[in-house]
Amino acid sequence: MEAIVNLERLQGHLRELSAIGRDESDGGLYRMAFTEAEMEGKRWLLERMREAGLEARLDGAGNVIGRWQGADPTLPVVLVGSHIDTVPCAGTLDGALGVLSGLEAMRALRDEGFIPERGIELIAFSDEEGRFGGLFGSQAFAGMVTPETLDTAADLDGVKLADAMKACGMDPWEALEARRDPATVAAYLELHIEQGPVLDAAGESLGVVDAITGLFKWAVTMKGEANHAGTTPMQMRRDAFMGVADFAHEVPRIIDEVGGEHSRATVGKIGLYPGSPNTVPGAAIFSLDVRDTDEAVMDELALAFRRALSAIARRRGLMFEFQEESRVAPVRCDDRLTRLLAEGAESLGFAHRRMPSGAAHDAQIVASVAPVAMVFVASRSGRSHSPAEWSSWDDIHAGARLLRHALEKLCGGGTRRVL
Repeated sequence: MEAIVNLERLQGHLRELSAIGRDESDGGLYRMAFTEAEMEGKRWLLERMREAGLEARLDGAGNVIGRWQGADPTLPVVLVGSHIDTVPCAGTLDGALGVLSGLEAMRALRDEGFIPERGIELIAFSDEEGRFGGLFGSQAFAGMVTPETLDTAADLDGVKLADAMKACGMDPWEALEARRDPATVAAYLELHIEQGPVLDAAGESLGVVDAITGLFKWAVTMKGEANHAGTTPMQMRRDAFMGVADFAHEVPRIIDEVGGEHSRATVGKIGLYPGSPNTVPGAAIFSLDVRDTDEAVMDELALAFRRALSAIARRRGLMFEFQEESRVAPVRCDDRLTRLLAEGAESLGFAHRRMPSGAAHDAQIVASVAPVAMVFVASRSGRSHSPAEWSSWDDIHAGARLLRHALEKLCGGGTRRVL
């Protein structure tokens, strides 16, 4: 018999956590990594883990970990989790739903007297959202953090990661000790809101993720010549902004010709210099965010974008340069785990589909340590990273039930009453 997922308890936990870091003026959450609000959220989560009978702790990277010991402590554990940090002015569910659904799935199993053969660990990773670059906690977990990371990572206000951790009473160097031996981890499951409109538009509750997008981000500079807006003839200008405008028109053509179904490219930020209304821009600095689930396609897109920039610069009498600020490789989810989730959704009667993730998640970092899989819960109108972010309670309940079902299947064990 399926253990009961207590939706009322899950609702209560979501309400309690969403009160931490909320700004009443705009209704948004401000629980950014290594702020007092985020640390309060972590303390709250540690208490909820202990109430659920888990052995709870904070590791050196600030990851919150709650362990349910299995009958055989020598077996590698199954991990389930996500993150509880937010972007500025965030909604209630992003990240937090995955952590709290994992907690509820584990409590449902315990309430029924289930004893797992292998241990289960619930984890909330630090700085998934990117105050200091993003995915810090999972990178520490995977052994990707270095002393250079700790020394150089900083937020947009110039606050260094190491200083922010010290302000929270942590020793930054202990993040280097957060690495987990892959031999100790059997699998990782992550539930997350879709953050897009596909499931909601199709009337489907859940998505079983088969691939997580890779991405690279460039900071591109177009250099021309600043000059007087009234006295410089149009044909004699070296206008950096016109180079950006030309490039923006090239983006959809390149995606159509070189990319695929899951390719995305976005110019999301631009600055013009010197920035005077009566001056021809002498420089333009803009961002380029490119994503795909196939690394070979990402490489082809990068080459095509460089060629387009070169051609535009030559035609406009400009110079250009770019710096790759970050790159995350795409990841295929584990076939065995995705089958388990898809079959579970089918057996529980939930409308679902297989789909890629167009956003980066901790799962793709953990994939270097263990097999991973993800479940998406439909997002109403695809809204995310805003106070308007929401999912129906029915869909949230479905996601938590599927997570519980998967944990039971993966961890074996029986239904003896815990004394």
